[in-house]
Amino acid sequence: MTADDTLADSGNPFAPPLDIIVVTTPYVPGYRVTKVIGATFGLVVRSRGLGQNIGAFFRSWAGGEIKVYTNLLEKVRHQSIERLCENARNLGANAIISAGFDTSEIGNATSEVMAYGTAVVLEKDLGKSQSVTLS
Repeated sequence: MTADDTLADSGNPFAPPLDIIVVTTPYVPGYRVTKVIGATFGLVVRSRGLGQNIGAFFRSWAGGEIKVYTNLLEKVRHQSIERLCENARNLGANAIISAGFDTSEIGNATSEVMAYGTAVVLEKDLGKSQSVTLS
């Protein structure tokens, strides 16, 4: 099963994957890390079309949100998460902890979005939960 299959099954193209846990925290309550596999990422580089750039140029004069760019970046972020999950699955992980995004521009019309995290294997923790404290 691919990330595309998982997202398609949910009925929502922007729904999180159902077969792999992805969190921004370094832990998952109720689970324990049994194996750290290592860094994983999902990268998407997308070009904005000439029509989108022209429309956005005129919209920027009026101020406010440039929805064509917002929609484009939202789609690209979800594609990068799909690729992140696929990469982690290929490494043997069932979860990604400490997930985040990095974005940059390449030239004037190309955006790079990278989702990254640590691929791990989690197991249900049947022991008593402990509170998280910072040292």
